[in-house]
Amino acid sequence: MPDHVSPIRPRRSALYMPASNPRAVQKARELSCDVVILDLEDAVAPEQKVAARVAAMEAVRAGGFGQRELVVRANALDTEWGADDLAALRGGGADAVLLPKVSAIDTLHAAREALGDGPALWAMVETARGVVNLPDIVDAAREVGLAALVVGTNDLAKELRCRPGSDRAPLLPILTQIVLAARMAGLIALDGVINVLDDEERIAAECAQGLEWGFDGKTLIHPAQIAPANRVFSPAAEEIGWAEKIVHAFEQPDHANRGAIRIDGKMVERLHLDGARRTLALHQAIQARQ
Repeated sequence: MPDHVSPIRPRRSALYMPASNPRAVQKARELSCDVVILDLEDAVAPEQKVAARVAAMEAVRAGGFGQRELVVRANALDTEWGADDLAALRGGGADAVLLPKVSAIDTLHAAREALGDGPALWAMVETARGVVNLPDIVDAAREVGLAALVVGTNDLAKELRCRPGSDRAPLLPILTQIVLAARMAGLIALDGVINVLDDEERIAAECAQGLEWGFDGKTLIHPAQIAPANRVFSPAAEEIGWAEKIVHAFEQPDHANRGAIRIDGKMVERLHLDGARRTLALHQAIQARQ
């Protein structure tokens, strides 16, 4: 099985676009999001599912998405559309297939069998059972080509019957588990959507919360949410400067074999050097896109 764990690249903003809406799909080619998710599931009415699948595959074949990562969210395998979605995506050319409501490894194995050695798998964690089974799910990552965990906050809140406010307090323990599981297997971790569309300050605040919790980026439902997500999940100037200082200090001959050094009155270890290199790699990848 090919290793689908991805190198460092920006995934600050992952925008869902209904594949049934050709204008939205065309617009996605021009937006500043890092990831475009052509949606065959929640955003598409049952009577439009087949047409949406055809449109999604035409869009994938047509290309034109530039450096944006192109992902297709299929319908669940236990629906009447799921198997046909995966059959169409098997050799379709998408970067990844996003599977909804992944609750057990059986779903991942079935999807991989349907897709062959095709695109990577991204798994939505949006059920109680999926959260409980996270260790088993990520343990199978290399075998099935799983590359990302994506939070489904709305479905989680519905199933748990919790009422997350602006602080999302009832969901925070679960968000921690998802990030922890992703890091165990070296996977991408994307935060769930925010339903607010016209309050940039609140959107940015929730993105900042996701960044603090360790997420790589945020899934979005509207183009207006892209700018705050990109801004928050991009390394800040002071963070880049500090990372450069750490890397430069450890490159000095006197520090080549030292596990910890002093920089600007702070004790800095080699674990901080690893983080600094990652920050600079992400910054360079973002700059390359611009």
